[in-house]
Amino acid sequence: MSKLFDARRWLRLIGDFDQFLLGMKTTLLVALFGLLIALGLGLILGILSCVKLYGFRIITRIFVEFFQNTPLVVQVFFYSFGLPFLGIRLPGFMVGVVGVGLYHAAYISEVIRSGIEAVEKGQVEAATSQGFPYIQTMRYIILPQSLKVILPPLTNQAMNLVKNTSVLAMIAGMDIMYYAKSWAGNNGFFYQGYLTAGLLYFLLCFPLARLTARLENKARQLPAVTPLRIMEVDS
Repeated sequence: MSKLFDARRWLRLIGDFDQFLLGMKTTLLVALFGLLIALGLGLILGILSCVKLYGFRIITRIFVEFFQNTPLVVQVFFYSFGLPFLGIRLPGFMVGVVGVGLYHAAYISEVIRSGIEAVEKGQVEAATSQGFPYIQTMRYIILPQSLKVILPPLTNQAMNLVKNTSVLAMIAGMDIMYYAKSWAGNNGFFYQGYLTAGLLYFLLCFPLARLTARLENKARQLPAVTPLRIMEVDS
């Protein structure tokens, strides 16, 4: 335990802290762009999984089952070391963005699907009877009503995505974990390196955890489903 409280080691870490900040910047950017991919693709897949066309449902099911049932580290290793054999080379940053983006798109699509299915089916039938196309039905009627079901797990997925960026350390992705591992290995100060990495991840994820708790509390206080009011919607 004396190594943990060794002031010389902590002073050395403070002197090299700019390396950890560089890693934090990369982690934030990978998480941000990865989340954009996950939200966009997850929304599309979630909607397609609820359409009547069997082909779309099969395609979305295959995507979801594949990405949910294979480890993220295997997927990231494939993008980094497998794709070059197919003539596709991605920089480490893009490997991270694509890796966490596609992986969490599978989970977010399930969140979207669950939210859509939570809305009373009569809402879709009422919109259809009023001449609403499917896209407008989703945009103006179904998705707004499903937000209270969708938002808490969506925020939870964002938090998990930030933590999963740590897999980049295995491919020299210049993230927080990469710099922590490199600094700790070069100096032999493992307590200080990994504790600092844990603290930085905590600083990124704790606000999201609090936001998730608040959204869950607000969702419990909201009425079950807002009734459809066709006259308030521009067709």
